[in-house]
Amino acid sequence: MNKTNSKVVTIVGLGYVGIPLALVVAEKGYKVIGYDIDKKKIELLSKGILPIKSDPWLEEYFRKYWRKIVFTTNPEVALKEADIIVVAVPTPLDDKGHPDLRPLISASETISKWLRKGQLIIIESTIYPGTCEEIVKPILERSGLSAENNDFYLAHCPERIDPGNPKYNIKNIPRVLGALTKEGLEKALEFYRSILDAEITPMDTIAEAEAVKVFENSFRDVNIAFVNELAKAFDVMGIDIVNVIKAASTKPFGFLPHWPGIGVGGHCIPVDPYYLIERSGKMGYKLTFMRLAREINESMPDYAIYKIMLGLNEVGKSIKGSTIAVLGVAYKGNVDDTRNSPALVVIEKLRKLGANLRIYDPYVPSLSTHNSLEEAIKGTDCVVIATDHKQFKEIDPRIFKDAGVKVILDGRNILDKEEIKRLGIVYKGIGRGEL
Repeated sequence: MNKTNSKVVTIVGLGYVGIPLALVVAEKGYKVIGYDIDKKKIELLSKGILPIKSDPWLEEYFRKYWRKIVFTTNPEVALKEADIIVVAVPTPLDDKGHPDLRPLISASETISKWLRKGQLIIIESTIYPGTCEEIVKPILERSGLSAENNDFYLAHCPERIDPGNPKYNIKNIPRVLGALTKEGLEKALEFYRSILDAEITPMDTIAEAEAVKVFENSFRDVNIAFVNELAKAFDVMGIDIVNVIKAASTKPFGFLPHWPGIGVGGHCIPVDPYYLIERSGKMGYKLTFMRLAREINESMPDYAIYKIMLGLNEVGKSIKGSTIAVLGVAYKGNVDDTRNSPALVVIEKLRKLGANLRIYDPYVPSLSTHNSLEEAIKGTDCVVIATDHKQFKEIDPRIFKDAGVKVILDGRNILDKEEIKRLGIVYKGIGRGEL
């Protein structure tokens, strides 16, 4: 084992970011400690049971390297001997839609109790610009150590991960990195270059690094809102937005396709814009455009309900009393992640409107009412495609006809619209040119 890899690395927070990060660090020969306050999660990990199943890559890496990681809920075990501490705790929104930094603050307070000279502290959690300097740093300095004097080093490397992506994983996605001091930046660069097979871009300031992640996801949110608004307009105009986007994509420059749907989910896109909105508001600037994008995207579950209602009306039915099968509860295809999933919003709204619901997601059996697609759709009045799982993309439309389905809401625009219509089933999509 070389000198670099003799260091002890502790990962604080073992979720969709922390677990894969711990695995790639362990692969490189570091002594790795995984720390989380969730006792049940630690018990599962210590037994070699992966609590999340986001993609085959993660499952393979977990089988190979979980035994090389010490999993613990004991902060002394996790932090006392650590040379490098990486914080990957969640930074969600509270019930009023404001950034909730309590997990990060709690983690920082715990670290400060064990902080010693020479330790490198890296925040990977998504945060707004100024968080490290104004919140994390003062908490860590309660230890009596100074960041400016390089008693310890504080850096920020915003996580980039796309669960279920067959091409990009935590090892090969390029990263950006900022730190409070030049020395801290050099140490953090050395660490990430030793574990990742991707380019790492150093930033001039730690605030710039903090701004990158919220900018990236706000960019996506705004563009998705743009196509979602156009989807509503094109339904009125009788224009199929899918055909328009495909045609626009033939332009080899100046266009980046985004796609409409029943809403935006996950931990990043529906959350990160609010971090930038909140920070800008505190600094005296109102981000009107980004607020509007959030409003549009958050309106899409209601638009889905509206399209379901229209479809059922065409066959002489209402939502109340109809049997509706919702296919998919994960926020995106081919993962089991339901965080902020718009499918859950649609389900709750349909339930309140009196629908008899059936739910099926092959990746989320715990929330499914049926064990197979065939069981879920048999004898239903309406089917709602809420998630673009591969299994749903490959459905033969005749299965709906055989099951007696009368209406389909294609909430992810993944089915053959014309084939479904030829089968005599009412088809409704998002922006497919029909009301």
